[in-house]
Amino acid sequence: MAYMDGFVIPVPKGNKERYREVAAYAAPIFIEHGALRVVECWADDVKPGKVNDFRTAVIAEEGEDVVFSWIEWPDRATRDAGAEKVMKDERMQPKEGEDMPFAGARLIYGGFEVLLDAKA
Repeated sequence: MAYMDGFVIPVPKGNKERYREVAAYAAPIFIEHGALRVVECWADDVKPGKVNDFRTAVIAEEGEDVVFSWIEWPDRATRDAGAEKVMKDERMQPKEGEDMPFAGARLIYGGFEVLLDAKA
């Protein structure tokens, strides 16, 4: 069964296009190393929660939006091997003088076993 990596990331609103560019650059590299699909979603209808919500989960600051994304892998073993290759891939190494368009220190990430996958 598929395996998912999930991410919630605070991104300054002014960096939306730059974030999309970085995601579009990285997605084919993940796919080359075994991912089936990479999905990036920009917050559109994220309401404040009474206890917690997407914004408070990543300590989003004024002027930041939230990105919710996931990478679908065929299985955990493929993900483990592929993720290791992605991190070592020279194309994924930070380029000198180039900042990432998001607050990496507040990124939430995790790997998830699929419990249900219902489709229309």
